[in-house]
Amino acid sequence: MWLSAILLLLTAASWVYWLIALVLVRAHFGRKDEPEGSPDFMPPVSILKPVKGVDFEAFENFASFCRQDYPEYEILFGVADPADPVVPIIRRIQTEYEEHPIRLVLAPKVIGTNRKASMLHHLAAAARHDILVISDSDMRVTPDYLRRVVAPLADETVGLVTCPYVAADPRTFTARLEALHMGFSFLPSILVGRLVLGMRFAMGASNSLRRHTLERIGGFAGLADYLADDYQLGVRIAATGLRIHLSRYLMVAHLGATRFREQWERELRWMQCNRVSRSAEYPGLWLTYTLPLALLYLVASDFGRLGWGMVAGSLAVRWTVAWFIMTATGQQRLRRWLVWLPVRDCLSAVVWVAGLWGRQVTWRGETFRLVGDGRLEPLDSGAAVGGVRGLPARVARAIIRHFDAFLRRVMGIYEFSDRPDCLFRLGRRHSLHTWTLADGTHVRQGELIGELHFWNEHIPPMAPTGPDPVSYTH
Repeated sequence: MWLSAILLLLTAASWVYWLIALVLVRAHFGRKDEPEGSPDFMPPVSILKPVKGVDFEAFENFASFCRQDYPEYEILFGVADPADPVVPIIRRIQTEYEEHPIRLVLAPKVIGTNRKASMLHHLAAAARHDILVISDSDMRVTPDYLRRVVAPLADETVGLVTCPYVAADPRTFTARLEALHMGFSFLPSILVGRLVLGMRFAMGASNSLRRHTLERIGGFAGLADYLADDYQLGVRIAATGLRIHLSRYLMVAHLGATRFREQWERELRWMQCNRVSRSAEYPGLWLTYTLPLALLYLVASDFGRLGWGMVAGSLAVRWTVAWFIMTATGQQRLRRWLVWLPVRDCLSAVVWVAGLWGRQVTWRGETFRLVGDGRLEPLDSGAAVGGVRGLPARVARAIIRHFDAFLRRVMGIYEFSDRPDCLFRLGRRHSLHTWTLADGTHVRQGELIGELHFWNEHIPPMAPTGPDPVSYTH
Protein backbone atom coordinates (compact mmCIF):
# COMPACT_ATOMS: atom_id res chain seq x y z
CA MET A 1 0.00 0.00 0.00
CA TRP A 2 1.10 3.54 -0.74
CA LEU A 3 0.44 4.64 2.86
CA SER A 4 2.72 2.03 4.37
CA ALA A 5 5.41 2.87 1.79
CA ILE A 6 5.25 6.56 2.71
CA LEU A 7 5.42 5.79 6.43
CA LEU A 8 8.37 3.47 5.87
CA LEU A 9 10.17 6.21 3.94
CA LEU A 10 9.42 8.82 6.61
CA THR A 11 10.64 6.53 9.39
CA ALA A 12 13.92 5.93 7.54
CA ALA A 13 14.23 9.70 6.91
CA SER A 14 13.73 10.28 10.64
CA TRP A 15 16.66 7.97 11.39
CA VAL A 16 18.79 10.05 9.04
CA TYR A 17 17.56 13.23 10.74
CA TRP A 18 18.73 12.05 14.15
CA LEU A 19 22.10 10.89 12.87
CA ILE A 20 22.64 14.32 11.29
CA ALA A 21 21.49 15.97 14.54
CA LEU A 22 24.02 13.93 16.51
CA VAL A 23 26.87 14.97 14.21
CA LEU A 24 25.87 18.63 14.46
CA VAL A 25 25.52 18.57 18.25
CA ARG A 26 28.91 16.93 18.76
CA ALA A 27 30.55 19.32 16.30
CA HIS A 28 29.05 22.39 17.97
CA PHE A 29 29.61 21.50 21.61
CA GLY A 30 32.85 19.63 21.00
CA ARG A 31 34.73 22.94 20.67
CA LYS A 32 34.21 24.10 24.26
CA ASP A 33 37.82 25.22 24.66
CA GLU A 34 37.75 27.48 21.60
CA PRO A 35 36.95 31.14 22.33
CA GLU A 36 33.73 32.38 20.68
CA GLY A 37 34.88 35.98 20.47
CA SER A 38 37.42 38.36 21.91
CA PRO A 39 38.10 37.38 25.55
CA ASP A 40 39.26 40.95 26.23
CA PHE A 41 35.95 42.46 25.12
CA MET A 42 34.21 43.18 28.42
CA PRO A 43 32.16 46.40 28.21
CA PRO A 44 29.70 47.31 30.98
CA VAL A 45 26.56 45.20 30.81
CA SER A 46 22.94 45.56 31.90
CA ILE A 47 21.24 42.23 32.70
CA LEU A 48 17.48 42.39 32.16
CA LYS A 49 15.33 39.84 33.99
CA PRO A 50 11.54 40.05 33.61
CA VAL A 51 9.90 38.17 36.47
CA LYS A 52 6.40 37.05 37.39
CA GLY A 53 5.75 34.75 40.33
CA VAL A 54 8.24 32.55 42.16
CA ASP A 55 10.02 29.85 40.16
CA PHE A 56 11.60 26.76 41.67
CA GLU A 57 14.68 27.79 43.73
CA ALA A 58 14.26 31.39 42.54
CA PHE A 59 16.82 32.80 44.99
CA GLU A 60 19.59 30.51 43.75
CA ASN A 61 18.67 31.28 40.15
CA PHE A 62 18.90 35.03 40.77
CA ALA A 63 22.02 34.75 42.92
CA SER A 64 23.93 32.95 40.16
CA PHE A 65 23.78 36.15 38.10
CA CYS A 66 25.32 38.08 41.01
CA ARG A 67 28.42 35.84 41.07
CA GLN A 68 29.75 36.71 37.63
CA ASP A 69 33.46 36.90 36.91
CA TYR A 70 32.97 40.16 35.06
CA PRO A 71 34.30 43.67 35.81
CA GLU A 72 31.16 45.83 35.58
CA TYR A 73 27.50 44.95 35.29
CA GLU A 74 24.11 45.79 36.73
CA ILE A 75 21.00 43.64 37.18
CA LEU A 76 17.48 44.94 36.60
CA PHE A 77 14.59 42.79 37.81
CA GLY A 78 11.24 43.76 36.33
CA VAL A 79 7.84 43.04 37.86
CA ALA A 80 4.41 44.27 36.82
CA ASP A 81 2.83 44.11 40.28
CA PRO A 82 4.53 45.48 43.43
CA ALA A 83 2.63 42.82 45.41
CA ASP A 84 4.15 39.98 43.38
CA PRO A 85 5.45 37.30 45.82
CA VAL A 86 8.83 37.38 44.08
CA VAL A 87 9.53 40.95 45.27
CA PRO A 88 10.78 39.91 48.77
CA ILE A 89 13.22 37.50 47.12
CA ILE A 90 14.55 40.28 44.92
CA ARG A 91 14.89 42.55 47.98
CA ARG A 92 16.89 39.82 49.68
CA ILE A 93 19.15 39.59 46.64
CA GLN A 94 19.70 43.35 46.82
CA THR A 95 20.68 43.05 50.49
CA GLU A 96 23.01 40.04 50.22
CA TYR A 97 24.73 41.27 47.04
CA GLU A 98 24.81 44.98 47.78
CA GLU A 99 28.21 45.29 46.09
CA HIS A 100 26.39 45.09 42.74
CA PRO A 101 23.93 47.65 41.39
CA ILE A 102 20.68 45.68 41.52
CA ARG A 103 17.42 47.45 40.81
CA LEU A 104 13.78 46.48 40.99
CA VAL A 105 11.81 48.02 38.13
CA LEU A 106 8.03 48.32 38.37
CA ALA A 107 6.87 47.93 34.78
CA PRO A 108 3.19 48.78 34.13
CA LYS A 109 1.47 46.44 31.67
CA VAL A 110 0.69 48.93 28.92
CA ILE A 111 2.72 47.87 25.88
CA GLY A 112 0.94 45.26 23.77
CA THR A 113 -0.36 41.86 24.86
CA ASN A 114 2.97 40.08 25.54
CA ARG A 115 3.67 40.94 29.19
CA LYS A 116 7.28 39.80 28.99
CA ALA A 117 8.07 42.01 25.98
CA SER A 118 6.27 44.89 27.68
CA MET A 119 8.41 44.45 30.77
CA LEU A 120 11.59 44.23 28.70
CA HIS A 121 10.61 47.50 27.01
CA HIS A 122 10.67 49.24 30.39
CA LEU A 123 13.81 47.44 31.59
CA ALA A 124 15.74 48.44 28.45
CA ALA A 125 14.67 52.06 28.94
CA ALA A 126 15.90 52.00 32.56
CA ALA A 127 19.20 50.22 31.78
CA ARG A 128 22.36 52.33 32.08
CA HIS A 129 24.64 50.39 29.74
CA ASP A 130 24.66 49.80 25.98
CA ILE A 131 25.20 46.04 26.08
CA LEU A 132 21.97 44.33 27.09
CA VAL A 133 21.80 40.70 28.26
CA ILE A 134 18.28 39.28 28.58
CA SER A 135 17.62 36.11 30.53
CA ASP A 136 14.52 34.23 31.65
CA SER A 137 13.78 34.14 35.36
CA ASP A 138 14.08 30.35 35.73
CA MET A 139 17.64 30.11 34.38
CA ARG A 140 20.77 29.46 36.43
CA VAL A 141 24.30 30.24 35.23
CA THR A 142 27.95 29.76 36.08
CA PRO A 143 30.43 32.60 36.85
CA ASP A 144 31.81 32.63 33.28
CA TYR A 145 28.36 33.24 31.74
CA LEU A 146 28.68 36.98 31.02
CA ARG A 147 32.16 36.68 29.57
CA ARG A 148 31.05 34.00 27.13
CA VAL A 149 27.80 35.57 25.93
CA VAL A 150 29.25 39.08 25.51
CA ALA A 151 32.56 38.17 23.82
CA PRO A 152 31.04 37.41 20.37
CA LEU A 153 29.65 40.98 20.22
CA ALA A 154 33.22 42.19 19.69
CA ASP A 155 32.53 41.31 16.05
CA GLU A 156 30.43 44.16 14.64
CA THR A 157 28.75 41.78 12.19
CA VAL A 158 27.18 39.87 15.12
CA GLY A 159 23.86 41.41 16.05
CA LEU A 160 22.66 38.90 18.65
CA VAL A 161 24.12 36.11 20.79
CA THR A 162 21.54 33.50 21.77
CA CYS A 163 21.99 30.45 24.01
CA PRO A 164 20.42 26.98 23.91
CA TYR A 165 19.23 25.48 27.17
CA VAL A 166 18.79 22.21 29.01
CA ALA A 167 16.96 21.18 32.18
CA ALA A 168 18.06 20.00 35.60
CA ASP A 169 16.57 18.77 38.86
CA PRO A 170 13.19 17.46 37.65
CA ARG A 171 11.18 16.44 40.70
CA THR A 172 8.08 14.92 39.07
CA PHE A 173 7.43 12.57 36.18
CA THR A 174 6.00 15.46 34.17
CA ALA A 175 9.14 17.52 34.78
CA ARG A 176 11.29 14.59 33.66
CA LEU A 177 9.40 14.34 30.40
CA GLU A 178 9.91 18.08 29.92
CA ALA A 179 13.63 17.74 30.64
CA LEU A 180 13.91 14.96 28.04
CA HIS A 181 12.20 17.19 25.47
CA MET A 182 14.52 20.13 26.19
CA GLY A 183 17.75 18.17 26.11
CA PHE A 184 17.15 15.47 23.51
CA SER A 185 14.50 16.85 21.15
CA PHE A 186 14.55 20.64 21.16
CA LEU A 187 18.29 21.13 21.61
CA PRO A 188 19.37 19.01 18.60
CA SER A 189 16.56 20.52 16.50
CA ILE A 190 18.19 23.93 16.98
CA LEU A 191 21.37 22.72 15.27
CA VAL A 192 19.43 21.09 12.43
CA GLY A 193 17.32 24.21 12.03
CA ARG A 194 20.45 26.34 11.76
CA LEU A 195 21.81 24.04 9.06
CA VAL A 196 18.60 23.89 7.01
CA LEU A 197 16.99 27.29 7.58
CA GLY A 198 19.95 29.41 8.59
CA MET A 199 20.45 31.03 11.99
CA ARG A 200 17.57 33.51 11.81
CA PHE A 201 15.95 32.89 15.19
CA ALA A 202 16.64 33.33 18.89
CA MET A 203 15.68 31.58 22.14
CA GLY A 204 14.38 33.29 25.23
CA ALA A 205 16.72 31.61 27.72
CA SER A 206 19.47 34.16 27.02
CA ASN A 207 20.05 36.87 24.42
CA SER A 208 22.81 39.47 24.25
CA LEU A 209 22.80 42.48 21.95
CA ARG A 210 23.76 46.12 21.61
CA ARG A 211 21.26 48.82 22.46
CA HIS A 212 21.49 50.45 19.03
CA THR A 213 20.72 47.08 17.39
CA LEU A 214 17.56 46.83 19.48
CA GLU A 215 16.58 50.38 18.55
CA ARG A 216 17.22 49.60 14.90
CA ILE A 217 14.40 47.03 14.90
CA GLY A 218 11.98 49.22 16.85
CA GLY A 219 12.79 48.02 20.37
CA PHE A 220 10.74 45.60 22.42
CA ALA A 221 7.62 47.66 21.79
CA GLY A 222 7.61 46.29 18.25
CA LEU A 223 7.53 42.73 19.64
CA ALA A 224 4.92 43.31 22.30
CA ASP A 225 2.00 41.85 20.34
CA TYR A 226 3.74 38.56 19.48
CA LEU A 227 3.70 35.35 21.48
CA ALA A 228 7.20 34.29 20.35
CA ASP A 229 8.97 37.58 21.10
CA ASP A 230 12.36 35.84 21.21
CA TYR A 231 11.82 34.31 17.76
CA GLN A 232 10.75 37.71 16.41
CA LEU A 233 13.83 39.31 17.96
CA GLY A 234 16.10 36.95 16.03
CA VAL A 235 14.15 37.23 12.77
CA ARG A 236 14.18 41.02 12.78
CA ILE A 237 17.85 41.36 13.68
CA ALA A 238 18.79 38.84 10.98
CA ALA A 239 16.72 40.88 8.51
CA THR A 240 19.04 43.85 9.09
CA GLY A 241 21.96 41.82 7.73
CA LEU A 242 23.57 41.16 11.13
CA ARG A 243 24.44 37.63 12.17
CA ILE A 244 22.78 35.60 14.92
CA HIS A 245 25.48 33.78 16.89
CA LEU A 246 24.49 30.51 18.53
CA SER A 247 26.59 30.29 21.68
CA ARG A 248 28.11 27.08 22.98
CA TYR A 249 27.13 28.17 26.47
CA LEU A 250 24.26 26.01 27.76
CA MET A 251 21.73 27.68 30.03
CA VAL A 252 20.19 25.46 32.71
CA ALA A 253 16.57 25.58 33.83
CA HIS A 254 15.94 23.97 37.22
CA LEU A 255 12.45 22.57 36.85
CA GLY A 256 11.53 21.24 40.26
CA ALA A 257 7.98 19.90 40.42
CA THR A 258 5.76 20.67 37.44
CA ARG A 259 2.20 19.63 36.68
CA PHE A 260 0.97 17.99 33.50
CA ARG A 261 -1.67 20.62 32.79
CA GLU A 262 0.89 23.45 32.91
CA GLN A 263 3.24 21.56 30.62
CA TRP A 264 0.46 20.64 28.22
CA GLU A 265 -0.75 24.26 27.94
CA ARG A 266 2.80 25.53 27.44
CA GLU A 267 3.70 23.01 24.73
CA LEU A 268 0.34 23.36 22.99
CA ARG A 269 0.77 27.14 23.01
CA TRP A 270 4.10 26.89 21.22
CA MET A 271 2.81 24.30 18.75
CA GLN A 272 -0.09 26.55 17.81
CA CYS A 273 2.31 29.48 17.48
CA ASN A 274 4.53 27.43 15.16
CA ARG A 275 1.54 26.41 13.07
CA VAL A 276 0.28 29.98 12.73
CA SER A 277 3.55 31.86 12.23
CA ARG A 278 5.73 29.16 10.55
CA SER A 279 3.17 27.02 8.77
CA ALA A 280 5.60 25.85 6.06
CA GLU A 281 7.90 24.32 8.69
CA TYR A 282 5.19 22.77 10.84
CA PRO A 283 4.80 19.45 8.93
CA GLY A 284 8.56 18.94 9.04
CA LEU A 285 8.41 18.42 12.80
CA TRP A 286 7.24 14.86 12.10
CA LEU A 287 10.78 13.96 11.10
CA THR A 288 11.65 14.24 14.80
CA TYR A 289 8.94 11.77 15.86
CA THR A 290 10.79 8.57 15.03
CA LEU A 291 8.93 6.10 17.23
CA PRO A 292 5.42 7.45 16.44
CA LEU A 293 6.22 7.12 12.72
CA ALA A 294 7.44 3.55 13.25
CA LEU A 295 4.30 2.68 15.23
CA LEU A 296 2.10 4.07 12.46
CA TYR A 297 4.03 2.00 9.93
CA LEU A 298 3.61 -1.06 12.15
CA VAL A 299 -0.16 -0.63 12.02
CA ALA A 300 -0.21 0.18 8.29
CA SER A 301 1.90 -2.93 7.54
CA ASP A 302 -0.56 -5.12 9.45
CA PHE A 303 2.00 -5.80 12.20
CA GLY A 304 4.40 -7.51 9.86
CA ARG A 305 7.97 -8.50 10.60
CA LEU A 306 9.40 -5.41 8.91
CA GLY A 307 7.09 -3.20 10.98
CA TRP A 308 8.37 -4.66 14.24
CA GLY A 309 11.91 -4.27 12.92
CA MET A 310 11.32 -0.57 12.23
CA VAL A 311 9.99 -0.08 15.77
CA ALA A 312 13.06 -1.80 17.24
CA GLY A 313 15.37 0.17 14.97
CA SER A 314 13.67 3.45 15.91
CA LEU A 315 14.12 2.74 19.60
CA ALA A 316 17.77 1.88 19.04
CA VAL A 317 18.44 5.01 17.00
CA ARG A 318 16.66 7.29 19.43
CA TRP A 319 18.31 5.93 22.57
CA THR A 320 21.78 5.74 21.00
CA VAL A 321 21.65 9.27 19.64
CA ALA A 322 20.29 10.60 22.95
CA TRP A 323 23.08 8.87 24.86
CA PHE A 324 25.81 10.52 22.78
CA ILE A 325 24.04 13.90 22.91
CA MET A 326 23.92 13.48 26.69
CA THR A 327 27.69 13.04 26.89
CA ALA A 328 28.40 15.85 24.42
CA THR A 329 26.28 18.37 26.36
CA GLY A 330 26.97 17.24 29.92
CA GLN A 331 23.45 16.04 30.73
CA GLN A 332 24.52 12.88 32.57
CA ARG A 333 22.18 13.81 35.43
CA LEU A 334 19.29 12.76 33.14
CA ARG A 335 20.80 9.36 32.33
CA ARG A 336 18.36 7.37 34.44
CA TRP A 337 15.35 8.94 32.71
CA LEU A 338 16.36 8.12 29.12
CA VAL A 339 14.23 4.98 29.29
CA TRP A 340 11.17 7.27 29.12
CA LEU A 341 12.30 8.98 25.90
CA PRO A 342 9.89 6.96 23.68
CA VAL A 343 6.99 8.11 25.87
CA ARG A 344 8.23 11.67 25.52
CA ASP A 345 8.35 11.37 21.72
CA CYS A 346 4.83 9.97 21.58
CA LEU A 347 3.59 12.83 23.77
CA SER A 348 5.25 15.33 21.41
CA ALA A 349 3.43 13.77 18.47
CA VAL A 350 0.11 14.06 20.33
CA VAL A 351 0.82 17.74 21.06
CA TRP A 352 1.58 18.28 17.35
CA VAL A 353 -1.80 16.83 16.39
CA ALA A 354 -3.57 18.92 19.05
CA GLY A 355 -1.77 22.00 17.71
CA LEU A 356 -3.54 21.61 14.35
CA TRP A 357 -6.74 23.05 15.80
CA GLY A 358 -7.61 26.26 17.51
CA ARG A 359 -5.95 29.58 18.12
CA GLN A 360 -6.88 30.08 21.76
CA VAL A 361 -3.87 29.92 24.10
CA THR A 362 -3.42 30.26 27.85
CA TRP A 363 -0.34 32.08 29.11
CA ARG A 364 0.42 32.93 32.74
CA GLY A 365 -3.24 32.63 33.70
CA GLU A 366 -4.51 34.80 30.83
CA THR A 367 -6.28 33.63 27.68
CA PHE A 368 -5.43 35.01 24.24
CA ARG A 369 -6.20 34.36 20.61
CA LEU A 370 -3.39 33.82 18.10
CA VAL A 371 -3.83 35.84 14.94
CA GLY A 372 -1.85 36.58 11.80
CA ASP A 373 1.83 35.69 12.00
CA GLY A 374 1.87 34.82 15.68
CA ARG A 375 0.43 37.99 17.15
CA LEU A 376 -1.72 37.83 20.28
CA GLU A 377 -4.96 39.57 21.04
CA PRO A 378 -6.80 39.37 24.39
CA LEU A 379 -9.67 36.94 24.15
CA ASP A 380 -12.04 39.34 25.88
CA SER A 381 -11.47 42.12 23.38
CA GLY A 382 -11.47 39.79 20.41
CA ALA A 383 -14.32 37.59 21.57
CA ALA A 384 -16.92 40.32 21.70
CA VAL A 385 -18.05 42.43 18.79
CA GLY A 386 -20.96 44.64 19.73
CA GLY A 387 -21.64 42.40 22.72
CA VAL A 388 -21.83 39.19 20.65
CA ARG A 389 -19.49 36.36 21.66
CA GLY A 390 -18.35 32.96 20.41
CA LEU A 391 -19.05 31.83 16.86
CA PRO A 392 -21.03 35.00 15.90
CA ALA A 393 -18.03 37.09 16.94
CA ARG A 394 -15.65 35.05 14.77
CA VAL A 395 -18.04 35.32 11.84
CA ALA A 396 -18.31 39.08 12.40
CA ARG A 397 -14.53 39.46 12.49
CA ALA A 398 -14.17 37.44 9.28
CA ILE A 399 -16.78 39.62 7.56
CA ILE A 400 -15.00 42.78 8.69
CA ARG A 401 -11.62 41.50 7.47
CA HIS A 402 -12.99 40.52 4.07
CA PHE A 403 -14.88 43.79 3.72
CA ASP A 404 -11.73 45.72 4.62
CA ALA A 405 -9.76 43.79 1.99
CA PHE A 406 -12.50 44.46 -0.58
CA LEU A 407 -12.45 48.22 0.13
CA ARG A 408 -8.66 48.33 -0.15
CA ARG A 409 -8.80 46.60 -3.55
CA VAL A 410 -11.47 49.01 -4.78
CA MET A 411 -9.56 52.05 -3.50
CA GLY A 412 -6.20 50.76 -4.78
CA ILE A 413 -4.50 50.55 -1.38
CA TYR A 414 -1.72 47.98 -1.23
CA GLU A 415 0.75 46.56 1.30
CA PHE A 416 4.21 47.28 -0.09
CA SER A 417 6.03 45.65 2.83
CA ASP A 418 5.27 42.55 4.90
CA ARG A 419 7.33 43.80 7.85
CA PRO A 420 5.16 43.73 11.00
CA ASP A 421 6.57 47.09 12.11
CA CYS A 422 5.67 48.83 8.83
CA LEU A 423 3.11 51.54 9.67
CA PHE A 424 2.03 52.50 6.15
CA ARG A 425 0.20 51.15 3.13
CA LEU A 426 0.44 52.64 -0.35
CA GLY A 427 -2.58 53.93 -2.25
CA ARG A 428 -2.86 55.03 -5.89
CA ARG A 429 -5.40 57.58 -7.05
CA HIS A 430 -5.91 60.45 -9.49
CA SER A 431 -5.37 63.90 -8.10
CA LEU A 432 -8.59 65.84 -7.54
CA HIS A 433 -6.86 69.23 -7.86
CA THR A 434 -4.00 70.97 -9.58
CA TRP A 435 -1.33 71.91 -7.07
CA THR A 436 2.37 72.58 -6.53
CA LEU A 437 4.37 70.68 -3.92
CA ALA A 438 6.89 72.26 -1.55
CA ASP A 439 9.83 71.18 -3.73
CA GLY A 440 8.31 72.82 -6.80
CA THR A 441 6.81 69.67 -8.34
CA HIS A 442 3.67 70.54 -10.34
CA VAL A 443 0.78 68.06 -10.15
CA ARG A 444 -2.07 68.39 -12.63
CA GLN A 445 -5.67 67.46 -11.90
CA GLY A 446 -6.33 63.83 -12.90
CA GLU A 447 -2.64 62.86 -12.74
CA LEU A 448 -1.86 59.54 -11.01
CA ILE A 449 -0.34 60.07 -7.55
CA GLY A 450 0.56 57.90 -4.56
CA GLU A 451 -0.74 58.21 -1.00
CA LEU A 452 0.52 56.79 2.29
CA HIS A 453 -2.17 55.33 4.57
CA PHE A 454 -1.64 54.42 8.21
CA TRP A 455 -1.80 50.66 8.79
CA ASN A 456 -3.96 50.71 11.90
CA GLU A 457 -3.29 47.12 12.97
CA HIS A 458 0.47 47.79 13.14
CA ILE A 459 0.37 51.00 15.18
CA PRO A 460 1.59 50.08 18.70
CA PRO A 461 -0.81 50.99 21.51
CA MET A 462 -0.11 54.01 23.67
CA ALA A 463 -0.53 53.99 27.42
CA PRO A 464 -3.17 56.26 28.99
CA THR A 465 -0.33 58.10 30.75
CA GLY A 466 1.46 58.94 27.53
CA PRO A 467 4.20 57.44 25.36
CA ASP A 468 6.83 55.12 26.83
CA PRO A 469 6.03 55.49 30.53
CA VAL A 470 8.66 54.05 32.87
CA SER A 471 8.49 54.01 36.64
CA TYR A 472 11.00 52.27 38.82
CA THR A 473 12.42 52.19 42.31
CA HIS A 474 15.98 51.67 43.47
